[in-house]
Amino acid sequence: MNMKTIGGSLLLLLGIVLLLNQGETFGPGQIFEYFWPTLFVFPLGLFFHWLYFSMTRRGVGLLVPGGVLITVALVCQTAMLFDSWQYMWPGFILAPAVGLFELYWFGNRNKWLLIPINILTVLSLLFFAVFSLSSVMSQLLSKSPYFAIILIIAGGAILTLRKKTD
Repeated sequence: MNMKTIGGSLLLLLGIVLLLNQGETFGPGQIFEYFWPTLFVFPLGLFFHWLYFSMTRRGVGLLVPGGVLITVALVCQTAMLFDSWQYMWPGFILAPAVGLFELYWFGNRNKWLLIPINILTVLSLLFFAVFSLSSVMSQLLSKSPYFAIILIIAGGAILTLRKKTD
């Protein structure tokens, strides 16, 4: 790594910290509190990828923990910054699917790996959709009854309007 990369990364991190600061004092404790996935988990995932791509090119199994750790770091970092653990937890189900997909993609393309990859991905996306949509629906319905009235009118219109026959 050269100084330009390190300096740019530090300035980027400092800008994010100042953006999140918004007038409060922001010390090292808060930096570790908010950015622990980026500081500790993400570099470990990058290390596994670096070992595979730079050093060996033979140990394709290194990509599984690398993909899992990078996905977990992204999920945790998003949840920490936006305080959205209740919505981001299905990302932990997606993490092994990402690691196994890297094993499939860079390995010998064993088609049997696609079974757990697809099961974990669909399960994760299903949970993301269910919990996110239920949260959105509860927010819409708790604010006012207008959304419920619109749904009732739309359902009634669909049931009563006949399809035109040509």
